Amino acid sequence: MKRTNDGGPRRIVVISTGGTIASRWQGTGYAADASGDDVLATAPLPEGVGVEVVDLFNVNSSRMTSAHQLALLRTVHETFADPGVDGIVVTHGTDTLEETAFLLDLHHSDARPVVLTGAQRPFGTGDGDGPGNLYDALQVAASVRELGVLVVFDGRVHAARGTVKTQTLAADAFSDPSAERLGRVGFSRVDVERLPERPAPLPLPDAALTANPGATAPGVAPLPRVDIVTHHADGDALFLKAAVAAGARGLVLEATGAGNATPEIAAAVADAVAQGVLVAVSTRVPAGPLAEIYTGGGAVDLVAAGALLTGTLRAAQARIAVLAAVLAEGDVSPDPARRTALLRRLLEGPVRAEPALATGGSRSASAVATRA
Repeated sequence: MKRTNDGGPRRIVVISTGGTIASRWQGTGYAADASGDDVLATAPLPEGVGVEVVDLFNVNSSRMTSAHQLALLRTVHETFADPGVDGIVVTHGTDTLEETAFLLDLHHSDARPVVLTGAQRPFGTGDGDGPGNLYDALQVAASVRELGVLVVFDGRVHAARGTVKTQTLAADAFSDPSAERLGRVGFSRVDVERLPERPAPLPLPDAALTANPGATAPGVAPLPRVDIVTHHADGDALFLKAAVAAGARGLVLEATGAGNATPEIAAAVADAVAQGVLVAVSTRVPAGPLAEIYTGGGAVDLVAAGALLTGTLRAAQARIAVLAAVLAEGDVSPDPARRTALLRRLLEGPVRAEPALATGGSRSASAVATRA
């Protein structure tokens, strides 16, 4: 194996978290139970790459919790404390991969990449896509810098921000409905076609230091509740009010159109904001930005009530932005104005990542980041 910069192999750490890529038949259906080493054994290694495996947890990603995600965030930061690590690959279930990737990206300040991948077909199947996706993810993790957190799937490279699962079963599972892919990978090449836009990264939240999936440690405060409520024909404010009553610290209203609901829902949003709840408005429409166009409970009234529009972020990632803003403030005398300003920056204030680097040097957005 060779290393582009110093002649040694690229050192990549694979953090295994479960998902379809680690799922085997259980008699009535599939569930995650294969170890990271088992998953890695199914894939060839790219030339010049050495791999170490961390088995963090093993769950179907529909069971992912904030505690799981924060434990992963902590593990990523601990792994990068070793300057000899060149990159990280996270194997993850596809159901909530978009949420985890965005949380990691919001807190990612390292030039070295974190690449999430998974599979649409289970571990060990003859036509499984996991081995190819893992090979591609390792190739990308060994090749790029200054691109933040990435999603690599079916030969495509996506930025974490905006990328969502758009196919339930097809191999090409992920895309950003409002933007082009970041690049592509194949034939021992990683082609970077554009640069991602990312807000300035957040520091590691205190909650990540104590996050313990599946355990309730005495004296450890529960993680804040952040809910999503969807508007629809005949929709009213019942579930939004119920979320506030249940102690939600943040809410995402998945509105219709470019961010529209009803006067009753706008009034409930105003009441929630008055109680210190962070409210963001996304849309159930797959692509396009939100906009203040309509009154009568539309985005004009929702913004006037104190909600923030989420741009092109859809509900699941908007919820992660709200959670990150709440966690950044902690529980010590939170300042509502400062917290709202932070959420606005996470939703609306990305800055271009410059420059994008391949292992051999700098690359522009239109150039090719290649590692033969």
